[in-house]
Amino acid sequence: MGQVLKSVDALLESRLAQAANGNPRACFDLGIAYSTGAAGVEVDLVAAHKWFNLAALGGHAEAQACRAEISEDMTAREIAEAQRQARAWLQLTIRQAA
Repeated sequence: MGQVLKSVDALLESRLAQAANGNPRACFDLGIAYSTGAAGVEVDLVAAHKWFNLAALGGHAEAQACRAEISEDMTAREIAEAQRQARAWLQLTIRQAA
């Protein structure tokens, strides 16, 4: 069990690093993980919306559809929080790149 958790952590760390470098596919993969509970993460629609939003901003067409789909199961407050988190991520990664 410990080995599985280590590989899940490694996968998420890898995707986070790629997302920090502006990789829309990595953002999409994180959105899938958080929306479905894949890769051993707990389902978190706010996080999923954030990652799908970032992927969509990067030009990932399928992310737009996924974001719209999970939005149907979210409150307006949850969507606003996801958007806030996406803006914060963008600001953080822009600062790190500078």
